[in-house]
Amino acid sequence: MDSHFFAYMYRMRFIERWSLMRNVVRENVAEHSFHVALLTHVLCTIANEVFGKQVPTDKAVSIALFHDVTEVFTGDIPTPVKHHNPDILANFREIEQMAAGRLLQMIPEPLRTVYEPLIDGKKVDVDYAIYVKAADLLDAYLKCVTELSAGNREFGVAKKQLEQSIQRLDMPEVDYFLRHMAPSLEKTLDELSD
Repeated sequence: MDSHFFAYMYRMRFIERWSLMRNVVRENVAEHSFHVALLTHVLCTIANEVFGKQVPTDKAVSIALFHDVTEVFTGDIPTPVKHHNPDILANFREIEQMAAGRLLQMIPEPLRTVYEPLIDGKKVDVDYAIYVKAADLLDAYLKCVTELSAGNREFGVAKKQLEQSIQRLDMPEVDYFLRHMAPSLEKTLDELSD
């Protein structure tokens, strides 16, 4: 039997994000997953190297790569829609679980135990899943920064809401990133070259 799992993974590039908003720079789920993996890596590295923690970076980055894979079936449901009320969110989480189950069934049996904790959100270790969540929020925040820097005011409210969500995380790793690394993302190429 052929496995269609990676054929679906490659289709993440067709799922657009931020569909309810006017975008200067379009983004798809594959790009977002890559950025979340990069940000997860740097947050874990900051945790380990700056704050002396022992976060399993490789595991966290692997989870980040797969954190939105169910969207190949569900599409990217905008946050305001998902979080409109608790019933919608609960129903969406159930749909995500069904999509995860469908994807897992596509993986050949000898590989399934490796991919199951990456795809099934209920089996993710909470201790380092917070780094993926923080990276996910940071990526959305950086998208807002990019859009605002390009003159697109459409992302102003989203940026403020994301700043509040990021502050609620109360993670020194995130604060370090925002203080030392994030400001560069608001610069032009010429400004970066100086």
